[in-house]
Amino acid sequence: MPSSRFSGTLSGPKVGVFIDMGNPFLNLTVDGFLKIGTVAATRAVAEDAYHIVKKGSVSRHNFERTLKKMCKEGAYWGTVAGVYVGMEYGMERIRGTRDWKNAMIGGALTGAIVSAASNNDRDKVLIDAITGGAVATAAEFLNYVT
Repeated sequence: MPSSRFSGTLSGPKVGVFIDMGNPFLNLTVDGFLKIGTVAATRAVAEDAYHIVKKGSVSRHNFERTLKKMCKEGAYWGTVAGVYVGMEYGMERIRGTRDWKNAMIGGALTGAIVSAASNNDRDKVLIDAITGGAVATAAEFLNYVT
């Protein structure tokens, strides 16, 4: 029976920016902030561009709203990513090992911190901590799937 096989890789342009803050913890945190913040800002632009094209008109108000949304989304998600990366690295340093548990603890702490900063409901903070830990652990395990 004839068979066929496809093998290859798909990659895009790779842009590497490194900012040396003089401390590995700060380097990773700033790197996470910049990378995820950029993705969030780009998503905001793409979403607003879709709505502008769909509506068929571009105005100064639309441009200003998009710019504000880019900054807000980029700062929010960049901060969340920076806190997570910093927490995971901190757990690695404290525990002296690199494994999925660091991701779980870092995600849980990040979920709790971000939630506590935006509301006072203890149950919501706990639920967000569990969610953060679960998502970070799942992402870590997906890194090992081949």
